[in-house]
Order: sequence, then structure tokens, then C-alpha cells
Amino acid sequence: MIDDWAAREQIVTAADRLFYGRGVQAVGMDAVRAQAGVSLKRIYALFPSKDDLVVAVLHHRSRRWDAGLAAATATVESPRDKLLAVFDFLADWFVEEDFRGCAFINSFGELGALSPQVAAAAREQKASFQGYVAALVRAAGAPESLAPQLAILAEGAQTTAAIAGTPDAARQARDAAATLIEAALAPARTPA
Repeated sequence: MIDDWAAREQIVTAADRLFYGRGVQAVGMDAVRAQAGVSLKRIYALFPSKDDLVVAVLHHRSRRWDAGLAAATATVESPRDKLLAVFDFLADWFVEEDFRGCAFINSFGELGALSPQVAAAAREQKASFQGYVAALVRAAGAPESLAPQLAILAEGAQTTAAIAGTPDAARQARDAAATLIEAALAPARTPA
């Protein structure tokens, strides 16, 4: 028998694949059991409700997102390029075969009005991403107001790419981000 940590990982990985691919409400716990190879009794011992499992999946996704973002921004030197690397990270993600948009937005759309736990997990991830972008903006010496603008571009690109079924939104958002960054970093112009 596998230990609780390994069972949790198997369950969360299986649920993540199913929830992301089909939607949370379309997936029953029996499908999670079959995919994970863990009994329903054990699943419910580790996750007393489906909401608990959804939140665990969202936390798992958040860790993966944070690691991917950190890896993408670590490959470039300048603060400006780090900001643009966020959009390069999105471009790489949007071409993945199983891309279905943002799991946090998807889960919030399905369950946000019904599950305070899921809503809180989605809000927590979005706040974390905004904080990450804000730190990059500060490092670039740009005005604080640039951070939410870039975060909104990234969020909109995720939704647009998922709905359109093409990765074009990443490049378009990167181009818009470059324009915003250049304007924010331009020296203040004094009237003649």
C-alpha cells in the first residue's frame, strides 16, 4: 500500500488531468478513482469533499505555474526582458496539446459562486501572479501602475488563446506589453 503522500500525489495528478480536460463538474469522483488507481474510501479519507480535491488541484497548478514562470524569467538578464519573458512563457504554454486556458479561471467560472474554497484558491493565485509581476516592474524601475496592466494582458491572453484555439494571443499580448513597458520606462517629457 502506498503512503498518504504518494496517494495524495496520484489523486491530485489524476484529478488535475481530468478536471482540466473535461471540467470539474463533468468529472465524478468515480472517474478520479479509476484514473488514480486509488479507492474511493482512500480518496475521501484524504479529501473529505470534492471541493477539497479541487482546491488541492489548484494549489498543485499554482506551484507548477510559479515554477514555470520563475524558470522563464531566470533565462534572461534585464528587468525589461524578464517582464517580456512572462509572455514568452505563455506562448510556450499555449502551444501545448492539452491547453484549455487557465485552470483557475475555468474553476472559478464553474464553481466560484458555489464554493468559497475554490473562489479563494483562484483569487489567491491571481493575487500571487499580480505580486510577481509587480516585483518585476519594481526591478525594472517602472511605475507601479504598469504591473496590473501587464497582469491583465497576460490574463486576457490566456482566455483569448483558449477560446480562439490559437496561440496568437501570446504574441499579441507580448507586443502590447512591449509598448506599455517602453512608454512606462521613457523619460518624462518636459514641455518645450
